[in-house]
Amino acid sequence: MEANMEDAAALKILTDLIAIPSVNDRESEVADYLAGLFKDLPAHIERVTFAPGRDNLVITIGDHGPLLGFSGHEDVVAAGNEADWTFPPFAGTIDQGNVYGRGASDMKSGLAAQVVAILDLLKSKQPLPGRLRLLASVGEETGEYGAAQLTQQGYANDLDGLVIGEPSAFDIKVTHKGVIDYKVTSLGKGSHSSRPDQGVNAITPLLKFAEQAESVMAANNKRDDVLGGLTHVISQIGGGEQINSVPANAWLTGNIRTIPAYPNDEVMAQLEDIIESLNKAGAKLSISYSYPEPPLPSQAGTKLAEITQAVLKNTIHRGGELTAGTGATDASEYTKAGQLPIVIVGPAAGTTDHQVNENVAIDDYLTGCHFYRALAEAFWAQTEE
Repeated sequence: MEANMEDAAALKILTDLIAIPSVNDRESEVADYLAGLFKDLPAHIERVTFAPGRDNLVITIGDHGPLLGFSGHEDVVAAGNEADWTFPPFAGTIDQGNVYGRGASDMKSGLAAQVVAILDLLKSKQPLPGRLRLLASVGEETGEYGAAQLTQQGYANDLDGLVIGEPSAFDIKVTHKGVIDYKVTSLGKGSHSSRPDQGVNAITPLLKFAEQAESVMAANNKRDDVLGGLTHVISQIGGGEQINSVPANAWLTGNIRTIPAYPNDEVMAQLEDIIESLNKAGAKLSISYSYPEPPLPSQAGTKLAEITQAVLKNTIHRGGELTAGTGATDASEYTKAGQLPIVIVGPAAGTTDHQVNENVAIDDYLTGCHFYRALAEAFWAQTEE
């Protein structure tokens, strides 16, 4: 195997990415930086704009053979109170064998390691026996809408497999739950609380909805052997103007984590049946959803999972266990491209995601750079066109 990028250069790519505060926005700055790394290399670079300042980036290398996809998201969650951090969240500080900063784990280390692997393949100046496509997406943390856009525009249609670099400590997530975030709003009629007969309390039907939704969701009691059961949480509730007024408006939100036994459409229909029943009884309820995502069906039996496990155990000598995730990822959108094998595997441990002092071990990150290259080469060698 040709020599890989020097460690210092690979680390600079990661720290440079962390220094870009792409907090659910400004992903174009990440796209600019990554595109610049490939400007003098034989790579096809495409920008897919979601909104001003928010560009997905698609980089494809190779001109024949099996096409493997690498996927990583460009956005990160907010850093919170920066005074709580030991190191600035958007500096990419190296200390005691770790890189610290927002996105160090989730998931700029996975994205950067994929990029380093692609650069290494190009700079080896060896003929590529296959093709590789990087899908760097916007908005994963708030709804996977960058991946949705890329899927809708066909960028996943011709892939023979897809590797998503979310944190996994080098184990392989082959399935995960879906998610349904919903909001129910209630319209009533305000009045003075001393004359409630002149008003309609908007909170009352919401309480009835919550009770019925809890009961209906609890009845979805089949369990997945790996993922466990469907879960449902009433997560927020609010309404009313002041303590001595009958509330004219109220709302609540809920979060459901779905499993393949209960497809999202089926679960959403159950919620809507409750709404319809209460409205027939006089309520004025409506329901809306924020980027519902389906579960990822098990990929354990795919050739991609088999190849990935072999590389991890025999070449990298790290991890390789088949596991499950509880949260949705961009995989939920890419599944809509058809029968596309997908695995989720990344170098970060994932124990500090979305937390103060988020970090990744330098050794894990650099191992990840080697892993993604080795995986591409093994995939090309073992996958028929």
